Amino acid sequence: MSKSKSPFTKAQLLPQEETLEILKQKGNLFIGIPKETHFQEKRVCLTPDAVSALVTNGHRVMIESGAGEGANFKDKNYSEAGAEVTKDTAKVYACPIILKVEPPSLDEIKLINPQTLLISALQLKTQDKKYFEALASKRITALAFEFIKDEDGAYPAVRSLSEIAGTASILIAAELMSNVNKGNGLMFGNISGVPPVEVVIIGAGTVGEFAARSAIGLGANVKVFDNSITKLRCIQSNLGRTIYTSTLQPKNLIKALKRCDVAVGAVRGKNRSPVIVTEAMVDAMKTGSVVIDVSIDMGGCFETSEVTNHDNPTFEYNGVTHYCVPNIPARYSRSASVSISNIFTPYLLKIAEDGGIENAIRFDRGLKNGLYFYHGILTNKSVADWFDLDCSDVNLLIF
Repeated sequence: MSKSKSPFTKAQLLPQEETLEILKQKGNLFIGIPKETHFQEKRVCLTPDAVSALVTNGHRVMIESGAGEGANFKDKNYSEAGAEVTKDTAKVYACPIILKVEPPSLDEIKLINPQTLLISALQLKTQDKKYFEALASKRITALAFEFIKDEDGAYPAVRSLSEIAGTASILIAAELMSNVNKGNGLMFGNISGVPPVEVVIIGAGTVGEFAARSAIGLGANVKVFDNSITKLRCIQSNLGRTIYTSTLQPKNLIKALKRCDVAVGAVRGKNRSPVIVTEAMVDAMKTGSVVIDVSIDMGGCFETSEVTNHDNPTFEYNGVTHYCVPNIPARYSRSASVSISNIFTPYLLKIAEDGGIENAIRFDRGLKNGLYFYHGILTNKSVADWFDLDCSDVNLLIF
């Protein structure tokens, strides 16, 4: 009996391995940068240099006229860098990717097209349910830059702005103590034969570290208080010198506050900053001393703190000058803009390199951490818990 001839060759019958690698196709981005309308917000997301880097890589950037003016970047600088400058706000919001510093208002969300990618701050404590409902109705994918993590598990945007706020707190205190601002006339700087200015810093995080760094650089005597021994150890190590550190023991803190010329509050809480310095402690402080409450955006850690703004930044309580502006980095808008831009630009280039936000999130866990909305579905658990909303796991949405 003759063998029936197989229609396949032997090679064709051999099992083939399956290629499961996802093919990355480089995508071209079209980014819109609207002018910030939030009260006293002067920062901009991308500097002209960053725009030039994006345009050189084949991407389009459309910027609203005047968007960089608060940070002293002219429209001409942006157009020379390759951006399209327009006075039409709606045209900017029609771009497939919107880049902002502050979260968009409800009126601004109305201008955004469905399925847009929004990258901005979220500022969870200032939001309400309507904001998330508006994003959901437009099926928007949204990233909060304060939630984005880097490869070390740190939050680069928060750290950069904290560095600015910490350094700024000392510079502002130095201004407020001068006679020009009706201060006590003391000068930061260890002048020979003159006792140095005493600075108390409450909180040994990034803000506390950079406040200490600046105060030491100006020749002040610095005392740092924090309940985390690890943080106190880190701050000594990062500053490269031995400084006075203490846990938050009332006896030590009261003694330090009585003697100090400047007190910086830099303590963060889970939902609200804990009140560490009571009214009685402030009453005991020297007349003419200065309080800079950097944690005022989380409620403040001085009991006597009240929110102020950049136009009227200070008030006096019992002879002690209080500076309680929530958005300190906006005071140094150009430096803050360069800092934000340095964080955004590599991420934007990476999103394009990976072939879009879906792939970028698939490959980058830190970027995935910044995602709080995916095509109109809430994916961030802390946001869901805060506002009592339904939440889906992003890993189940992106295959």
